[in-house]
Amino acid sequence: MIITVTPNPALDVSYRVEHVHPGESHRVRSVHERAGGKGINVSRVLHGQGVPTLVAAPVGGVLGDVIRDDLTAAGIEHALLPVSAPTRKTIAVIAEADAGEATLFNEPGSRLGGEDWQRLRDLVADRLTAASVLVCSGSLPPGCAASSYAELVRDAHARSVPAVVDATGPALLAAAEAGADLVKPNAAELRETTGHDDPLSGAQQLRDRGAAAVIVSLGPDGLLAATDEGFWRAAPPFAVSGNPTGAGDAAVAAFAAGIMRRETWPERLRNAVAWSAAAAAAPVAGTLDHRVLSDIADNITIEPLAADGRAGESRSPR
Repeated sequence: MIITVTPNPALDVSYRVEHVHPGESHRVRSVHERAGGKGINVSRVLHGQGVPTLVAAPVGGVLGDVIRDDLTAAGIEHALLPVSAPTRKTIAVIAEADAGEATLFNEPGSRLGGEDWQRLRDLVADRLTAASVLVCSGSLPPGCAASSYAELVRDAHARSVPAVVDATGPALLAAAEAGADLVKPNAAELRETTGHDDPLSGAQQLRDRGAAAVIVSLGPDGLLAATDEGFWRAAPPFAVSGNPTGAGDAAVAAFAAGIMRRETWPERLRNAVAWSAAAAAAPVAGTLDHRVLSDIADNITIEPLAADGRAGESRSPR
């Protein structure tokens, strides 16, 4: 089972409109609400792909009840920690006539104090004995120390469970220093965290700090991987238009599943690029467009790189 930890969950609300024009009124064509937050999106993708998963998250207030009900209705196993602070909301406004371009509004979330964090940490620790992989994903709410994910990584390693972290800034650096088995920033997050404009240099800095593997999301250009087995760039055969909100979460889901299944790095990269592209084509985060998945899966380009970033011979991961 893959446990996902979402310290700052949200009720994700998607508004679909024709165009987005700042300063003007808009007629919303459709509204979609579902339990969200990056770790929950990871679990939703895994569940949809038949991979056993468990959501761990703190929830509170009316929206916390909505999240619990939504996960139950979806059949996604969960261990939700009741807290007094209300759960936040995020809003994505998707412009259908502009290739599905999404404008996001993310509330910061309520404060999660040290006592509640320790309760969440204990809840996760109690379930690690049944876990194959631990995924820590998304922003930390106000009140959480930058070392919070690093604490979960160490808890997982104490039970011989690999840990994957999708974070940014000090939380990402602390997770790398704790020896996370895989960290996955996007290019902008990596630049913000390390100060490197070159993704390979930034990835190597995180590896030097202790991360076993670093995956950098490059948007429609695919992924960059820096691992102890080599360096690769993986790219889809064509760009996919749509809502990229959950694409990174789908990639994290693929890597977590690949670790659980002991796949090779090229196999993990192929699936991560395919799942990510299929998520971008889907209407809401946490789901995959299986037509796109089928079209892309066998046509991913895996390009080995030298440590200095120079390309080697291209090859298929099959």
